[in-house]
Amino acid sequence: MDNLLEIGKIVNTHGIRGEVKIQPWCDDPYVFDELESLIIDGEEYFIERNRFHKTCQIVKLEGIDDMNAAELLKNKIAHVERENMPLPEGRYFVADVLGLEVREENGRVLGEIGDVIKTGSNDVYVLKNTFNKKQILIPVLGDVVLETNIDGGYVTVRLMKGLIDE
Repeated sequence: MDNLLEIGKIVNTHGIRGEVKIQPWCDDPYVFDELESLIIDGEEYFIERNRFHKTCQIVKLEGIDDMNAAELLKNKIAHVERENMPLPEGRYFVADVLGLEVREENGRVLGEIGDVIKTGSNDVYVLKNTFNKKQILIPVLGDVVLETNIDGGYVTVRLMKGLIDE
């Protein structure tokens, strides 16, 4: 597992004092309130202040003091160190589930997780399917996803009737 996690993309500058707009790529955009720094292009920037505005975080980074400096960060990906992002039990980083093999309780392999769709109410795993060569969407619900074993490289599911064509 990589030590760095993508937390968002710098989509624009904000104002003339070096603030940047970051489109968060996390479940809770207020996690920025707990962060001390971001890593952009391998360089650590300490967060002087931040606030949530509409759909973005407005962040003032130490050393980025005008619009010209902020403009150089536009379209870059902001990262955080994994140890600065603790997760509650039963929650996983998208980066950790991508590529996991998905199998049914009986052991039948359905494919591997190729993408995760955020729907608002629950995530949906998009499988790169080896089972019937069609895309399979697996809702991440407690009665569907029975086990997630990151170290073992697999997810065990119980499919709802009609979820895949047989």
